[in-house]
Amino acid sequence: MKHLVLLSALLLSLSSFAAEKPNIILIMADDVGYSDIGCYGGEIETPNLDALAKGGMRFTQFYNTARCCPTRASLLTGLYAHQAGIGHMVDDWSTKVGESYAGDLSKKSVTIAEAMKTAGYSTYMTGKWHVTKVTKPQTESDKHNWPLQRGFDRFYGTIHGAGSFFDPNTLTRDNTYISPFADAEYQPNEYYYTDAINDHAARFVTEHAKSSPEKPFFMYMAHTSAHWPMHAKKADIAKYKGHYDAGYDSIRAARLEKMKRLGLLDERWKVTPQAGDWSQVENKAWEARCMEVFAAMIDCMDQGIGRLIETLKKNGQYDNTVILFLQDNGGCAEGMGRNGPHKPRADKPTLPALANDYLQPDMIPKQTRDGFPMRQGQGVMPGGADTYIGYGLNWANVSNTPFRDYKHWQHEGGISTPLIAHWPAGMKTIGHSDKEMGRLVSTPSHLIDIMATCVDLAGATYPKQHRGKTIQPMEGTSLKPLLVSPAESLPISWSERPLFWEHEGNRAIRVGEWKLVSKHPGDWELYHITTDRTEMNDLAAQQPDRVKEMAAQWDTWAKRVGVMPWPLGGKAKKKSKKG
Repeated sequence: MKHLVLLSALLLSLSSFAAEKPNIILIMADDVGYSDIGCYGGEIETPNLDALAKGGMRFTQFYNTARCCPTRASLLTGLYAHQAGIGHMVDDWSTKVGESYAGDLSKKSVTIAEAMKTAGYSTYMTGKWHVTKVTKPQTESDKHNWPLQRGFDRFYGTIHGAGSFFDPNTLTRDNTYISPFADAEYQPNEYYYTDAINDHAARFVTEHAKSSPEKPFFMYMAHTSAHWPMHAKKADIAKYKGHYDAGYDSIRAARLEKMKRLGLLDERWKVTPQAGDWSQVENKAWEARCMEVFAAMIDCMDQGIGRLIETLKKNGQYDNTVILFLQDNGGCAEGMGRNGPHKPRADKPTLPALANDYLQPDMIPKQTRDGFPMRQGQGVMPGGADTYIGYGLNWANVSNTPFRDYKHWQHEGGISTPLIAHWPAGMKTIGHSDKEMGRLVSTPSHLIDIMATCVDLAGATYPKQHRGKTIQPMEGTSLKPLLVSPAESLPISWSERPLFWEHEGNRAIRVGEWKLVSKHPGDWELYHITTDRTEMNDLAAQQPDRVKEMAAQWDTWAKRVGVMPWPLGGKAKKKSKKG
């Protein structure tokens, strides 16, 4: 009996140690709307994400920053994007308006990877970086803000913000640009970037289990799915043939009904208007195909996440791995490649084929690797490597069901993201029962909280100094209490703390149940989010004192983090590197 007691104590001790040092995998999708994945209301097949949600929890009021670069900067550093040097995108405005718009990740910040090193973690990344200017490095110092220079042990992905899924530009292994077609380490039957991101994540997990089984790891997977161009594999597109023939209204209505069943749609909310009239669409086959490819891109991403999960289970790492899934902004209404006349595909290559070691210098390449010119315009059926098209505003409106507006803007459609959290060992060790798995968490939270959460989970030390620079304090709050405790047991300060946004002059502040928001160059609008999260009933005129108070809070924050008036420099907006 004495031996059994000692054995039980030892197992409990080991379990507690494991819970203190979990592996952490942070997965982010690109340009995906709030209702696109299955467990948030969508019809797209995402069984692996749905399973994580069922076995973990779903946050219903988690926020990003409405655009690719600022979201990545905020996520990586635990700071507001302006503090991290990415007040806009990766254009450098620092000489005109200050270092908050340097377009390069600030040295006065540390990344999660750098922080996790203090707790003995190995660190890995796959996918899209997009927090530094894209150059053709001549020296190692030109790579000062590449992943390996910012705390990651291994990296496979792209420095750029977008590109072909069949031939991604700025593709990098560790610290060197590579060609997907001249890569001795990875030669699939068909190269597709989403698969490569997932496959390398699984590879890093397996290699870690063999080389460093005693160490925990942190993994950041930054997918480019489902950012334009609408590229997908033929088999995945075929799964969705005909699924969207009924048009916008039909799909949106089905999502609304499913969201009600899932507890994600409050009956008090007035649903935002449908964008687009399907009956007036002239080329319905083309329009439906855009959404078919978009769905296929997300489906493929989920398949790869499933392979990663199986790898974790195979290596005995699944139970004590925290998996967090979120998205960088809402659905993208940009009209990429949708205007202009239809350009038929050439019967044969019309340009010289690219050499195997060629690195595409542009976000939109002029041709495919085998010499076919890139096609854009109405009626060009997306999906293939020689097409470069987005799915458009009307489908983005469906993606963001039931919210208002899109990527770029600070209304709920631009900044609302799912957050799935899954951690079998930690949640059960702390006292969760199986009945509590899959619960909804409605506490308002923000990207700035991810750094604090990772530091808390890992027992890491957030530094005050790093590489000779004074580091700005974290802005966020750890979500660990939300992962391991019922939300109703948390102090009221969780819900009452202010959260802030600014991008391209679009502004917002949320305090508790209230949100003040403005679309540049418009006036402030006020919404009671609890009863009107779809932002359909502006109360600004009725509550001028509340508007004045919240606007003053926003002004104080904006001055503190370095927000400058839009357009930057007081002149016409500089063309940005879209992402």
